[in-house]
Amino acid sequence: MTNQPRIYLSPPHMGSFERNLLLEAFDSNWVAPLGPHVNSFEAEMCDYLNVPSAAALSSGTAALHLALMILGVGAEDTVLVSSLTFSATANAVRYCGATPVFIDSHPETWTMDVSLLEEEIAEAVRRGRCPKAVIPVDIYGQCADYDAIQGICQKYHIPIIEDAAEALGSTYRDKAAGSFGDFGILSFNGNKIITTSGGGMLTSHNPDWIERAKYLATQARDPAPHYQHSTIGYNYRLSNLLAAVGRGQLRHIDERVARRREINRLYREALETKPGIQFMPVATYGTSNCWLTCIRVDSERFGMSAEEIRLKLDQNNIEARPIWKPMHLQPVFSECRIRGGKVSEAIFADGLCLPSGSSLTDQDLDRIVGIILG
Repeated sequence: MTNQPRIYLSPPHMGSFERNLLLEAFDSNWVAPLGPHVNSFEAEMCDYLNVPSAAALSSGTAALHLALMILGVGAEDTVLVSSLTFSATANAVRYCGATPVFIDSHPETWTMDVSLLEEEIAEAVRRGRCPKAVIPVDIYGQCADYDAIQGICQKYHIPIIEDAAEALGSTYRDKAAGSFGDFGILSFNGNKIITTSGGGMLTSHNPDWIERAKYLATQARDPAPHYQHSTIGYNYRLSNLLAAVGRGQLRHIDERVARRREINRLYREALETKPGIQFMPVATYGTSNCWLTCIRVDSERFGMSAEEIRLKLDQNNIEARPIWKPMHLQPVFSECRIRGGKVSEAIFADGLCLPSGSSLTDQDLDRIVGIILG
């Protein structure tokens, strides 16, 4: 094991502005959930995404759960979900008592395969069980094909929840990720483009839905001087302290995204021509934030498998991770339907996420590439 400092996959990248806003919130003694920084964070995010309304929440998972609830998803319903994703996307469907049906990735984007989506919806309609919602995932910062997805879903009157947890700063046809569909979902987990340590946001072009989300997220307290509740609520709102951090992080979003894109470019310059190394495809319809730089490795041509590269990096105190294990391969979802499956299975089998944090230095990149090629 090397004595060199640990390089993490995607660590938080903090600055003095975030610290100053956090101390301001601390000194004001407004440390409980909600407060002026929460209101400002929501407004500033709406401006950034060009959406009219947003609710700052405790996690992206909470945002997914509330979106599904507001759309009336419940027991006996099905929701179509990208299989290549983090488990939170599908877990939220289960929170509502509904069943996820998984859709495979397209090999040229790794996002939801639109043709398979249409096949699954058409078959479900023939069975008399139209899906209650569709959740495409903007995987590793690459947006799904929303023109095509919206066209299909509008035909069948199915709402869309855009899981943009990994995609803040990305675009689809010059529109911001997180602004598509009936709801958009953002995550501010510690490994994301910007972080509030833990947190998320729900966005929508329907302000009434966001007001309903805020009501449910604050324990569904009725407007009364005493504590009165007419429905079950949740403790899902973001704290004023964490919102202050988020506001500071948002000020730096453009430079954080620019650095991740530069890191992706440098990796490609160093590795793309090597036999057996293939990078995540770049969709022609948008621009990724390059949250994580991902590769696929042909072990016979390159001489090492993706897992052998990961272990070699780990032995040198560098964190890399496999691509998301598709949801249809997860034991907890083994009884769920999958449309397709081979593409995401293959990506998982030979895929690897390389260290991609915006604080990564060029010297760090040289060290990582040297170990991979050494």
